[in-house]
Parts: sequence; C-alpha cells; structure tokens
Amino acid sequence: MLGKGSKLYSIAKLKCPRCHEGDLFENNSLLGYSKMSKMLDHCPVCQQVYEPEPGYYYGAMFISYGLTAGPTLAIVGLMMLFSEELTLWMFMGALLLSLVLFMPAIFKLSRAIWINIFISYDPLAAQNPQARGH
Repeated sequence: MLGKGSKLYSIAKLKCPRCHEGDLFENNSLLGYSKMSKMLDHCPVCQQVYEPEPGYYYGAMFISYGLTAGPTLAIVGLMMLFSEELTLWMFMGALLLSLVLFMPAIFKLSRAIWINIFISYDPLAAQNPQARGH
C-alpha cells in the first residue's frame, strides 16, 4: 500500500507525484525546521514543475486545517485525562503547542497532498524527462 506508484507513497515520502523519485522540498524531513518552506521549482528527476501557476497551493491551506485538527485533538484528549477542568486558555495552549511542534509536517504534507490530487504517477516519467509535466 505504501509502495512506489501509490499516492500515499508520494505523500508520506514527500516525493514527486509524477515519478516518485525526486524530492519535493530542499529539506525533505517531516519535522525539520531548517528550510521548512523551501520547495523545489521542479523535480530533479522527471522535470515536473511543482508550481504550475501562481497561487497554486492556496487550496493546500484547507488541507492543513484538517491536518491540524489531529494533533490538537490528541493534545486536548491528553489534557482531559490529566486535568479536572479544560479551560479555553488550555485549549488555545494545546492548539498553539500542536501548531509549533507539527508546523513543518503540516505544511509539507498539505502541499504534498494538494499536488497529488492533480498530478498522477507515471512509471515512465523518470526515464523520459523530456516529456515534461507542466
């Protein structure tokens, strides 16, 4: 299921959606803060352009909202287990903590999911980089 050729592979490994070989980001670590938002212009293997038009990743913001909910709810759940009362300030603190801790992963995964919605895997893309994806 997580093998090369699946959307999940491309998303989890932060690889090019077209060839599944080239990296999407300069720092492809999910939790790395260094160069967190530096996305490559195109795939170094198949030459797929990663930002086909200005504002391409605006839709990824909606995906990031969903990805933020998971860690926030987990932290709130832990707080409910160990606290008698959950206040608004505690909830806001949990939200802030989850955003700070998981910001690189949320940012990178939301962009990887977004680009995988629109670009399909091509097993021959790495062999034929001249058939450039725009």
